[in-house]
Amino acid sequence: MGAKQKIASGFARVFGAQPMLPKAAIVSVECDIVKGLHAFTIVGLPDKSVEEAKDRIAAAIKNTRRQGSGEQAGEEEDLESPKRSNKKIVLSLAPAELKKEGAVFDLPLALSFLLASEQVLFDPKGKLFAGELALDGGLRRILGALSITSAARDAGFTDVYIPEENVAEASLISGLRIHGVSSLEDLLGRLSGKSKGTTPKPMQRVRDEMYAAYDEIRGQESAKRGLIIAAAGAHNIALYGPPGTGKTLLARATVSILPDLSEEEMIEVTTIHSLSGTLQGSGIFRPPFRSPHHTSSYAALIGGGSSGIRPGEATLAHRGVLFADEFPEFHRDVINALREPLEDRVISIARAKGSVIFPANFMLIAALNPCPCGFWGTQRCRCMPHTVEKYRRKISGPVADRIDLWVSVGEMPPESLSTQKKSIAGETERAREDVARARARQRERFKNAKNMSTNADMGPKEIESLSMLTPKAEGTLVGAARAMKLSPRGYHRTIKLARTIADLAGSDTIEPSHMLEALQYRAREL
Repeated sequence: MGAKQKIASGFARVFGAQPMLPKAAIVSVECDIVKGLHAFTIVGLPDKSVEEAKDRIAAAIKNTRRQGSGEQAGEEEDLESPKRSNKKIVLSLAPAELKKEGAVFDLPLALSFLLASEQVLFDPKGKLFAGELALDGGLRRILGALSITSAARDAGFTDVYIPEENVAEASLISGLRIHGVSSLEDLLGRLSGKSKGTTPKPMQRVRDEMYAAYDEIRGQESAKRGLIIAAAGAHNIALYGPPGTGKTLLARATVSILPDLSEEEMIEVTTIHSLSGTLQGSGIFRPPFRSPHHTSSYAALIGGGSSGIRPGEATLAHRGVLFADEFPEFHRDVINALREPLEDRVISIARAKGSVIFPANFMLIAALNPCPCGFWGTQRCRCMPHTVEKYRRKISGPVADRIDLWVSVGEMPPESLSTQKKSIAGETERAREDVARARARQRERFKNAKNMSTNADMGPKEIESLSMLTPKAEGTLVGAARAMKLSPRGYHRTIKLARTIADLAGSDTIEPSHMLEALQYRAREL
């Protein structure tokens, strides 16, 4: 063992990142060591977990040994802990106005100190570090590794050093070298050139087969048609009818006919789930399906929280499906909070500590009964009229107006459910192909439009220039809008829905038949 060294005075800078959406923020981690009474301070708006890094760093460095340099080959030398030095040590995280949260800064803080104290020597240029230190110097998995790697590439970094457990996830980003390290000792060995890492293996693509397929559902052809239209254009849809008629099964089966995510969408969605801690060892290549319970709070659905602003279920459903079963049973404030994402495809959350904008471009599938007992209009219903009215009022007019399709899911005759009656083979595959063709037409239509890929994304300008209504179809809509008292929003949403129906039919123009089918799905008395 080499003799203990005195900590030198000096300055060093390395780089880390604060995980956040849509992309991490690069953070400069600086260390300055000067003569004076002992002090070990972290500045730059750190939260409690970053403040606690002082103890983790001190223990990790104390328990880590490095290969001696300039000594006999293989000789080891103790690293000196910052808490055992008689120096004033200041660690700064910049920019100072950005709130620094989480243990992700443990590794860059430790390296900055070791560089400034001249206990290790390496060139930090082009390198970014992220990781939580265990007391023995090991590295633990972090949240948001994909967000960090993406930001590092865009900022021009060439090498990213992260915990081994995050390597597969981070390797989804190309254009830079990903280094998975197991401990502080392992990292110091690599930076000194005395050891080499292994080539990271990319995440495996796992096909999601956990949801039902249309082939498994007998009957309900009109509901299936409505869901195919909704899937083709990413439209919001409500399924209403008595309990036990298959609303939940139909909603879950819809995921099976949606197209795979594009590479850009896959990175975007996987980044969200990585930061939220819901990533399960595989990149998300299929549209996510989120089904929050009707007792979910505002923060659980929309995002927020007391310890930090976190994305909610609406953001976790980004580029996929948000299924709200028993929709009227959700708290009224929670239902009304969906207005913004249903219209603008984003969620804005403002807090005293700051504000964030989360992506929330999802397709809403709402399932509901016509009354509290579910049997409205039949002799089995025992609900009083005022009870039914109160139940339905929980879905406000503005929310109902943002739902493009209202589809009745009625009771099935027993003979249609017979086990002797075979389901239609290949129904799921045909529906998936129809949806894929319609989506391909939309991609071509919006190839020059920013942040627009489906008919549901169209604004008034695109509706006017790209929808291609025939005069007869427009006349049909104008007459129906007057009779049905459609709002301007309802008018435009009907055009977007008709455009999707025309895409499914392979038509370049919206014909009267497409418009009539779209109109029959508008909200009505349940």
